[in-house]
Amino acid sequence: MKHTAKLLLSLLCSAMMWPQHMPAQEKGLTVPDNSQYILTPPAPATPRINSARVFGVRPKAEFRYTIAATGDRPMTFSAEGLPKGLKLDAQTGIITGRLKKKGTYKVLLRAKNNLGEAERDLRIEVGEDILLTPPMGWNSWNCWGKSVSQEKVLSSARAMVEKGLANYGYTYINIDDGWQGIRGGEHNAIQPNKKFPDIKGLVDQIHGMGLKVGIYSAPWVATYLGHIGTQCDNPEGKYEWIEKGVCDENYKIEDPEGKLHSGYFRYHGAYSFAEADARQWAEWGFDYLKYDWNPNDYYYTKEMSEALRATGRDIALSISGSDPFAMAYTWPELVQCWRTTDDIFDTWASIMRIGFGPQDRWPAFSGPGHWADADMLVVGMVGWGPNLHYTRLTPDEQYTHISLWALFSSPFLIGCDIAQMDDFTLSLLCNYEVNDICQDPRGMRAVPYFRGDGYVVYVKILENGNLAVGLFNTSTEPKKIGFTPRTLGLWSDKIFIRDVWRQKDVAEIGPRDRYEQEVAPHGAALLLVSPPNTLEKIVHKPYTIKR
Repeated sequence: MKHTAKLLLSLLCSAMMWPQHMPAQEKGLTVPDNSQYILTPPAPATPRINSARVFGVRPKAEFRYTIAATGDRPMTFSAEGLPKGLKLDAQTGIITGRLKKKGTYKVLLRAKNNLGEAERDLRIEVGEDILLTPPMGWNSWNCWGKSVSQEKVLSSARAMVEKGLANYGYTYINIDDGWQGIRGGEHNAIQPNKKFPDIKGLVDQIHGMGLKVGIYSAPWVATYLGHIGTQCDNPEGKYEWIEKGVCDENYKIEDPEGKLHSGYFRYHGAYSFAEADARQWAEWGFDYLKYDWNPNDYYYTKEMSEALRATGRDIALSISGSDPFAMAYTWPELVQCWRTTDDIFDTWASIMRIGFGPQDRWPAFSGPGHWADADMLVVGMVGWGPNLHYTRLTPDEQYTHISLWALFSSPFLIGCDIAQMDDFTLSLLCNYEVNDICQDPRGMRAVPYFRGDGYVVYVKILENGNLAVGLFNTSTEPKKIGFTPRTLGLWSDKIFIRDVWRQKDVAEIGPRDRYEQEVAPHGAALLLVSPPNTLEKIVHKPYTIKR
């Protein structure tokens, strides 16, 4: 009975979108009551499919796609036009299998419960490109840092499902630095330390939830944190600090007096184990690699890209370390994501530094299969481990943060402890209209359309021709910000404006009328402007001369 009650509560909370418990308060952590700032309506009880509308897979690689849908459970799933080689589990919505030949397949997905049915088109592209929409998921670094463990990773995976985030398309559970032990096994590859007693079992468990899993490494002798990297100074894969015992029980460099310069371990070694490590990650079943060093260079990026491809498994490669712009033309050839900045922090100064200016360099290079990454989302309980705190961003600043990342088509990788996520944070991450802007199949990155004293207007063209428009107030006073549809290039007789955060239509105006909205200090408004311009031939009527 106890297990049944717990399961029913989990399903109820998932269907209602917001959970009814707050573990952070139980642990004595301060969680502000931001419920008055929630703009996103709860998801309806009727089905809605929220997973990506385009999916890339390489020929013969393992196919894994989960139909993510909100709505009351139980729910069943179906797929019309599913190509031979794939199968759908009607109860979980998980599609698996392999496709041998390159090509495009159009599938109609359906989700059905007792209250109704929803449909969504899915385009499957079998070819060289994968990750055709920005990854959505979680990364361990901004909450757990070096204290990451198998238990904490599994907790976040379970919470992603139980709190309903998986129903909105959040897919990846990514382990950052801190999992590594010593080399060994069949390939003499990096093996996990004692914090990860069964890493293959962990991957299998997470896959069983309909999610995917990521891992971390670096093409140095050691990583930033001081665990072994993919390189070594000898062909045996033996590391000096481990041989001499200058490490903790998890083989991390131990330097309590701060005597070791970072140059002691942050350098490229004489021997590379990239191929061995890639084979091991593929055998464990990983789907994503964060590869972290600075400066990111072509040689080592190409080496790992080819090593991952050689495994036959689709493992997305994300390079990190504030990638040099002068190398921008190379990243789409080799990787699925590249960082555009150094590390983000939960301050307005960090959001300003990363969000307004540096991201404007990347629209020419970012797009389906190749995403410029503005770093992780710093909402909820963060802290870089093990002591967490609630984000220092105000609610308005958090709306700016998420709105910008959606407009940029940046990866949505949550940086907080999902198990302690409060209702306001869930409302930020579980707005399917906002997420659809991030996940739009066209993959165009927003550009700054207007700039003024203390404000910026960003505009993004969506696949259907509609415009996503962000109004951002970077000043410390409320400010009216607006636009005229005609200046955005729209000329329909009637223009409709929708408040995406509130999921509400707010205006109907002419193409030359001005729309304005007051935006709070450090705040944002995210709007959908429609309809798109016609693609049909335009016939102009001649003016009548009045006598």
